[in-house]
Order: sequence, then structure tokens, then C-alpha cells
Amino acid sequence: MVVVGRVGRPHGIRGELSVEPRTDEPEARFAAGSVLITDPAAAGPLTVNSMRPHKGWLLVTFEGIADRTIAEGLRGVLLCVDTADLPDPEDPDEFLDHQLVGLAAVDDLGVELGKVVRVEHAPASDLLHVRLTGGKTALVPFVKAIVPEVDVAAGRVVLTPPDGLFDL
Repeated sequence: MVVVGRVGRPHGIRGELSVEPRTDEPEARFAAGSVLITDPAAAGPLTVNSMRPHKGWLLVTFEGIADRTIAEGLRGVLLCVDTADLPDPEDPDEFLDHQLVGLAAVDDLGVELGKVVRVEHAPASDLLHVRLTGGKTALVPFVKAIVPEVDVAAGRVVLTPPDGLFDL
């Protein structure tokens, strides 16, 4: 299961909800008729009626959510899709978040540095959250100069961090 959005506050009185997108493909994930798994599971599944962009967020209506009171109960719910329903990217240098989470982070000599625990989509570049072997978490820019190799089949990413990156 991969998170594609988080429900924010209701918008208006007819059940429309603001949704913070957490996907590169909001048009596909929130297309009319799309069924989304929810976390917590008791809130869904939810079927999208309509979606429109609004100030960096999405305004989404779902089947069965017809007023503000019902919509308010969904605030904070995570909207997800099953990873089995996602096609693999065509570009060999593109990866889905769930493919990266759990990979061992090693240096160019193969020494384990930690494990990728999360991917954050920041404005400048994506960031890998790496839990280092010492227990700290480091934010690693997901750029070719610092992450020259991703080998999903072998379960690892190779990092060549600049001096001081893990000291922050």
C-alpha cells in the first residue's frame, strides 16, 4: 500500500475535501471512479467523484460524502493505493517510493550505512530518509551525484555523501 494523499479540511458545505497530494500523478490517482484504500481502514474505501486543483492542493469529492459534517470526519485520513495496482516506471532511472523504502543504504565500498525508511518529495529534489546504523536519521538528496546507483533487485542504494552530510 502506498500513500497518494492526505485529507485536509472540508471545502464548502457539499462534502468537497481538500487533499494534500503525495503522488507525482494526481490526475491518474484521483480520476473519477478511482477507488482509494484508507488509513484508518474504517474510513473507506473511498470512490472519487471529481477532482480539481486548488492552490497546490486538490479539491476532491467522494461518493457518499455529501455534506460538510460527514467530510469533517475524514480529516487526517491517508488515501492509498495497492502497490500491486501500480505499473513499474518506464524510465530505468525512475522509482516509486515503495520500491525505495526498505533498501539498504551502502557506501561505494559496500559498507552498510543504514536503511531507507521514507521518501520525501521536496521542491528542489526528492529526499531519502535514511536511518543510519547509529540510530540517527539523515536526509539524503536523491540526486545522481549522491545516489549514483539504485539496485532494487539487490535491495540496496549506493550513497556517495559529501563530507558532513550525516553530521547535520
